Amino acid sequence: MKSGKILATILTGTILGLASCAGGKYAETKESNDGAAGAEVKWKTEACKLVHSGELNKAVALMDSLSDGEKGEYALQIDSLREIIDRLRYDFAVTPEEGVKMVKEIVPEADDELIAEWKGKKYIETMTIDGSEMWFRKAVRNLRLIDVDDFGLYNKLEKRGVEEDYTGYHNDMMAKDADDRGTRNWHLAKITFTLDVDADAVPAGEMVRVWLPFPFENGRQRNIRLISTSHKPTMSEGSVHHTVYMETPAEAGKPTQFSMELSYEVGGQYFSLDDLKRNLKPYDKDSELYRRYTATEYPHIVPNEKMRELAKSIVGDETNPVEQASMIYDWIVARYPWAGARDYSTIPNIPEYVLENGHGDCGQVSLLNITLLRSLGIPARWESGWMLHPGEKNLHDWGEIYFEGTGWVPCDVSFGRSTKGTALKDIYKTGTDIYRFATNEGVNGKLSPEKLYIRCETVDFQIGEVEWRGGNLPMQKWSSNLNIDKFEPVK
Repeated sequence: MKSGKILATILTGTILGLASCAGGKYAETKESNDGAAGAEVKWKTEACKLVHSGELNKAVALMDSLSDGEKGEYALQIDSLREIIDRLRYDFAVTPEEGVKMVKEIVPEADDELIAEWKGKKYIETMTIDGSEMWFRKAVRNLRLIDVDDFGLYNKLEKRGVEEDYTGYHNDMMAKDADDRGTRNWHLAKITFTLDVDADAVPAGEMVRVWLPFPFENGRQRNIRLISTSHKPTMSEGSVHHTVYMETPAEAGKPTQFSMELSYEVGGQYFSLDDLKRNLKPYDKDSELYRRYTATEYPHIVPNEKMRELAKSIVGDETNPVEQASMIYDWIVARYPWAGARDYSTIPNIPEYVLENGHGDCGQVSLLNITLLRSLGIPARWESGWMLHPGEKNLHDWGEIYFEGTGWVPCDVSFGRSTKGTALKDIYKTGTDIYRFATNEGVNGKLSPEKLYIRCETVDFQIGEVEWRGGNLPMQKWSSNLNIDKFEPVK
């Protein structure tokens, strides 16, 4: 495929915003010579460049300058870019004056020199928006997490009792007999998931369309059952994002609620490094699995020359895939603390973002891990949904690594940071616990039925999605909740 056509495909694919054109990083490729298609690529490429560089007003002006015919033809792409612009403005909404005041509230002795140093180290994330410096809205609260020397990230985690809690989870799991895939300690989970759309967020009589997350069979989840729904459900087909779709007309002055009850059995899984190495076989590099899960997936899983060089510098002369994966895991855990993330749809390439900024949330470091593994020819893929640990229920992302001779093995590099320096430091390198609700087995996929407008979660799918004929409904106009009704051992 010609480079211009690659760009056109990225721009007009499932993800229609800044992330899909990688902020102009692919805009240096040659333009397509296919007439109208070339013109389409040209204005989108320029708009993406402007957005990526923070020239948001210019990007809006460019889209406003299109002819009425172009605005009609490219309405969905224009809508997506405008949403990306809104998300950037929301994430970078703190002025330097406001930011300094917030810093001094937690570090009174911080002076201009120290604050400038933190900005230089990317501890404080900023972006120039239309010529003015603006701070990321989570930048100051992230300071305690990113600057581990000054604020003690791991001391904070230690006070939370992470080692004690996770040791208990692991010991409970390992006390049970495992099946031939190392899975054990099966529990029955019963979940109620609700999504509430604000009153009058959608005009009365218009159809409200929603997608809710649903678990899938992955060797650690089984016996999945949809018990009941508030509206007629449609199950997803052929998507990496597993969903239940529902729709109903909006009523004037009334919120619209969608709900479902489901159950599934979930088990923990663990493979020792010694067993993995003992059973290891050479990869079948001609297999569909190998080709698919070592390939490039734009825009975030790009095992290019830069990533290959980095991966090789980490593993050195080591050639065993199990050892290589272990070294990549340890390297990320040691270098990239957790921090609150900006909207994924505004980041051109997430692994590069982690490398440049020195931090990342669970999904960001997972994408870095997957990319580095693929750069070494080790198949790896995304998995995500929710973590259901007692008192810590939250969204969560992790991954899986394929070792010939064993199969797919879970890997949670983000949890590795929580157990760094403890007896559990390798548990999540090749295993996971029972407290999981996995709904995604990939990123950047199309929803089923297909969503017309840009998603709120352009990379992942965890909290649900809402749209109507007039466009995507932003998260400020709806809310969702996962409730654990039952979580007990399988009898």
